[in-house]
Amino acid sequence: MKKIAFVFIIIFVAIDILFIVLGYFSKSGEPAGLADGVLAKCPAKPNCVCSEKINDAVHYIDPIIISQKSSDETMKIIKDTIKELGGTIQTETGLYLAATFSSAIFGFIDDIEIRIDSTNNLIHIRSASRVGYGDLGANKKRTELIKDLYNKKIKSI
Repeated sequence: MKKIAFVFIIIFVAIDILFIVLGYFSKSGEPAGLADGVLAKCPAKPNCVCSEKINDAVHYIDPIIISQKSSDETMKIIKDTIKELGGTIQTETGLYLAATFSSAIFGFIDDIEIRIDSTNNLIHIRSASRVGYGDLGANKKRTELIKDLYNKKIKSI
């Protein structure tokens, strides 16, 4: 019985160490960025969502429809929303923004990218984990929360 308990402890410690190492490596990555002026396609892992690639049903989420606000006002509301949720803005150039979120326990970094499509009055979102395979739906939940908060802020203005 002691041997079995010892084996379980060793396995538990090894898994913890693996997660700590993965959390460390996730800090060295960067957001995917724009590819030909649009958000990058999600990799073939379930830890990414993107509103830009409508043909990718596994990863697709709906974009946010922009109201009558200007692109500058829209970007300010998006930035405020991301900061309110604990995100850190990394890059902002024109109608593109990249931010990061860090998980509480192991410090895994997720990238969130926003592209304002002023021609079609849309805010496109891409959210992806830097390491690992699954995310238990964290990126999709975060993007939905950003959409909800954005829409609430627009209605209150």
